[in-house]
Amino acid sequence: MISLGLLDGSGRRVTLRAVDDENWRAVADVAPLDNQRRYVPALAARYLLLSLREGVWNSLAVCADDTVVGHVMWGRDEDGSYWIGGMLIDGAEQGKGIGRAVARTLLRWLADRTDCEVLRLSYDPDNSAAERLYTSLGFRPVSAAGEDVDGEVVAELSAKAVGREA
Repeated sequence: MISLGLLDGSGRRVTLRAVDDENWRAVADVAPLDNQRRYVPALAARYLLLSLREGVWNSLAVCADDTVVGHVMWGRDEDGSYWIGGMLIDGAEQGKGIGRAVARTLLRWLADRTDCEVLRLSYDPDNSAAERLYTSLGFRPVSAAGEDVDGEVVAELSAKAVGREA
């Protein structure tokens, strides 16, 4: 279990956990709000399959107390950078600060690795909610829209810039 002890807006402790025999179905069923489906898949099951089949990504269950409320994945690129991808918070759980708690928790956990120098992620240039969240956490764009695969903006953050309060 990965935790910074952060709470969501309902007072539940937000943790990241391995996807296992107990929770994989709940993770697979995580679904965004309808208006977010242009940015993320209809179900987190797609992200789980990417983790299982491609060997690049590592999926984690997002939990609020003991309830699965989302999915996030991370990976390490050939250049040594660590990536955050596939963050999906269930539509019914959005607006409670869970996404911010997940990002802060995963950033701190990855930045604490001795070989982590830079953290990266990408988002659709039209996804203003993602842009606001990642910018508020210190990420800065390193590519313009259309310069990366699928036309997404790539943003990065130095691991040294991830403060203890991350």
